[in-house]
Amino acid sequence: MFILIWATLFFFVRGNKNGTASFPGGKQHCIQNNFCVTLTEGEISAETGLCVVLQCSFTTAADFKVESVILFKCDPPERKCDKSDTPIFNSSNSENVELDFRGRVSLLEPDLSHNNCSIIINDLKTSDSGSYQLRVGGTYKGKEDGFTFESKANVTVTVLSQKPTVMVPPLTEGQKTTLTCTAPGLCSGSDPKITWMWRGAGEKNSPITGNITASKTENLTAVTQRCSSTLSFNPSAEHHGTEVTCKVNFTGDMTTEQTVTLNVSYVKELKISGNTAVKMGDALNLTCSVDSFPASDITWTISGSDKNLPEKHKTEAQKHSGSVSLIIHNMSAGDFGQYSCTAKHLNNTLTITVDVTEKPVTTGTTTVRMGDDVSFFTKISACELQSDVLTCVCISKGFPLPTIKWPLLKNYTEYSVITTVSNYTVNSTMMLMKDHSNTVVECVSSIDKNETTESDVEQGDHHGLSVAPFLTVAVISLIVNVVFIIYFVFLWNSRKKVKPNEEDRTYMSLQKTGTSPEYDVIGQPLN
Repeated sequence: MFILIWATLFFFVRGNKNGTASFPGGKQHCIQNNFCVTLTEGEISAETGLCVVLQCSFTTAADFKVESVILFKCDPPERKCDKSDTPIFNSSNSENVELDFRGRVSLLEPDLSHNNCSIIINDLKTSDSGSYQLRVGGTYKGKEDGFTFESKANVTVTVLSQKPTVMVPPLTEGQKTTLTCTAPGLCSGSDPKITWMWRGAGEKNSPITGNITASKTENLTAVTQRCSSTLSFNPSAEHHGTEVTCKVNFTGDMTTEQTVTLNVSYVKELKISGNTAVKMGDALNLTCSVDSFPASDITWTISGSDKNLPEKHKTEAQKHSGSVSLIIHNMSAGDFGQYSCTAKHLNNTLTITVDVTEKPVTTGTTTVRMGDDVSFFTKISACELQSDVLTCVCISKGFPLPTIKWPLLKNYTEYSVITTVSNYTVNSTMMLMKDHSNTVVECVSSIDKNETTESDVEQGDHHGLSVAPFLTVAVISLIVNVVFIIYFVFLWNSRKKVKPNEEDRTYMSLQKTGTSPEYDVIGQPLN
């Protein structure tokens, strides 16, 4: 289609009454008295919804005055058209044409004195396929006359297959951009309707957000024009990988579309993940990652040094993930410190640092029995209960210097805490007043990490120290005994308060009153 139109533009047919007009691919056919016509040789192909140009030039006798150009469509193609048939185009009478072609056919050059009979047919349909024959009308020596050329132009119209052209400039996040969609063909017929659609990953087509201009028509010549539409928006990382579709609708419900995938240059926040506080002898595994397009170049270094990492320090890049891991096995004292991760993306460089510290350790017996002895050594924590005072010791060592807290003391009102520091070792002694044989206490050792430029990381080591209920059985037994004694005393007191009756008093009297001698003899002890 483009070839046909541009052939018209670059090889515009020219001629005169006495000369022979010509154009590339044309073949001249002559009849009597210098009446000749030149048409495109062979089959002319076109597509529905677009247009086709029938290149044509003619010559006539010197005394013939050209007044009209008439075009017939011959059905069937083998039949010769004549002036009795209804034309599809008449330069001097636009009403006397077939209704289906009315308004769709025009001359490329309206001035017939140039002997240019080239014709353009717009808004093509498959039914427009066939043979076309030309007739020139006018006066010859003052009398109305005309002649029909026997040669024909053969046209084949197929279903639309051409697609619109979508121009996408380089896209950068945050920088406003404009996409341009140009409809196929350079026809001067009905303006097509151009719409924009977009689809994210796994989504359906939907209208795209942005500033969309209506279809713009640019006239290239008197009979050719170009239709286009623009889409302006601010691209972001979310637009990367989305599909944008330009859809063009022509007259007759002819539709074509073109889809492009957007590639947006962007870079997100640089991040470090992993545990930055590790114990001596354990392994360090940190991952530096950044979401970007194109992929960023990520490297690990020791902060303040431009030297390569020691062989002990390994880095592993994860394919297609935009991340690189720093791995150090068997951490030693010299491995702790500050490390930097750098990501280079196009003209931008991102850097983030992290402090790798030794994780504080709290160890020791957290459960004791009443009366147990407690020995205090470095990194040993324990509790002792004496009289009414519970004493617990928590020792923690680390770099930077850890802090020790007793969070459960908030539940008590009588206590004291003594903290001492020596050689990166913190010793905290807590004393809780009164009897707390079944009290649970908790010691928390933590290191507050310095905040990096990108994130805030805090590591803590929690240990619960408690006096276990070893005396539970003894306490229960004591309670049972106390209850029994109270019950026994209660019964004894109740018995003493009972008053005896008269009969009982007679038999219970131990006094001697008015006794006879017989009774005295009876009362004497036996030898």
